[in-house]
Amino acid sequence: MYFENTGLENTAADLELLDEIMLNHGLVREGQWDYERVTYDKKYDIKEGRFYLRIFGFTKDGDVGAHDAIITLMKPVVGKHYYPHGVEYGDQEVFPEHLVKSCQQTLAAVKKDINAFEIRA
Repeated sequence: MYFENTGLENTAADLELLDEIMLNHGLVREGQWDYERVTYDKKYDIKEGRFYLRIFGFTKDGDVGAHDAIITLMKPVVGKHYYPHGVEYGDQEVFPEHLVKSCQQTLAAVKKDINAFEIRA
């Protein structure tokens, strides 16, 4: 399920700043990057299963590995994890209302924190 109108899509910020802000809101990058892309994840283990809030980003001219990149964020998404296959985002998935609300609150808080440092892509 993609989140619309969060204000995060096409927001650009320095990689190290994003790493810090995202981590403050429970979104971790860990090893989920290559030299041009990043993924921030927040894991939710709830009675309905395991879900991940994901925020993807990319750099047009930078190097994530060298910590020298301006990251442009993409549309956030939440998906359900199925062992051993991975995360599904499809329309047929059921996302509990309390999960969606928590994700929306996290996204709003992230947007508020990076708003002061935003660079328009």
